[in-house]
Amino acid sequence: MESSIPVSTKSERRWRSKPLQTSKPSLVLAFFSCFAWLYVAGRLWQDAENRTLLSNLLKRNTAQGPKFLTVEDKLVVLGCKDLERRIVEAEMELTLAKSQGYLKNRLSENGSSGKKMLAVIGVYTGFGSHLKRKVFRGSWMPRGDALKKLEERGVVIRFVIGRSANRGDSLDRNIDSENRSTKDFLILEGHEEAQEELPKKVKSFFSTAVQTWDAEFYVKVDDNINLDLEGLIELLERRRSQDSAYIGCMKSGEVVTEEGKPWYEPDWWKFGDEKSYFRHASGSLLILSKNMAQYIDINSASLKSYAHDDTSVGSWMMGVQATYIDDNRLCCSSIKQDKVCSLA
Repeated sequence: MESSIPVSTKSERRWRSKPLQTSKPSLVLAFFSCFAWLYVAGRLWQDAENRTLLSNLLKRNTAQGPKFLTVEDKLVVLGCKDLERRIVEAEMELTLAKSQGYLKNRLSENGSSGKKMLAVIGVYTGFGSHLKRKVFRGSWMPRGDALKKLEERGVVIRFVIGRSANRGDSLDRNIDSENRSTKDFLILEGHEEAQEELPKKVKSFFSTAVQTWDAEFYVKVDDNINLDLEGLIELLERRRSQDSAYIGCMKSGEVVTEEGKPWYEPDWWKFGDEKSYFRHASGSLLILSKNMAQYIDINSASLKSYAHDDTSVGSWMMGVQATYIDDNRLCCSSIKQDKVCSLA
């Protein structure tokens, strides 16, 4: 008698023998899910590392006192510490190079003979001062061949002027024409000639003069005085080789705080409760030794200017070891007989 296998059992066996089939979209989705999980896990691990580093730095600084990260710590985190060090080193090297070699290079460009002169005398002038210049050339200031002979003695004299606000206009052309005839101007190409710009003019004069001529002294003279030129040369000859010299008719005085009055100082509040200027050389005639003029040249971009050129120079000299030399012969308004300047 045949034994029969139940139909349900056969069907079950056939079902179990079939392999499982997985669709391709499911595989792709699983792959991208795995990749996304790895990416998120990596970012979370990196963020955790950064948080741990910052947290440790914060704890260290909190234990030392301040409850914030220092600039140094932030630079370490940002990887800028080495860059900061190199910037500081480059700035120091640049300053040293300027003080040691900058003057020499500029002098060679301007055709200096290499001979050190006694003095460069800059006489302030303006666009409307043609008559004053004519009077000076006919009195104390040499001209033509006499000016060249004076330079052979080691003294340069130049009228100092900037450029017009409208560069290249008739004012500039007139000065250029006059200079071609007399050859006695120092034209400050980077300076705009204006009454309110006098403090910048004195900075530009000393910088340009020290770059152009190698001299013992640099002298700034207003155009409202007459000079005893031989007396000034004798005074400077006696001071030869004196470094850090700041020479003039030294004075101090009340700071004018009321706007509209002569000699008004907009920064009057910076001069203390007494409202008194620090000691400085009168602006009519002041003298700087070579290294003081070099100091102005090298640091001109950072030197603060006040409303007047003489107080501006005085403030610059306070920042260095300048030797103040008060000489009554340079007090141009004085009635002394042996002075080297007088009001024109």
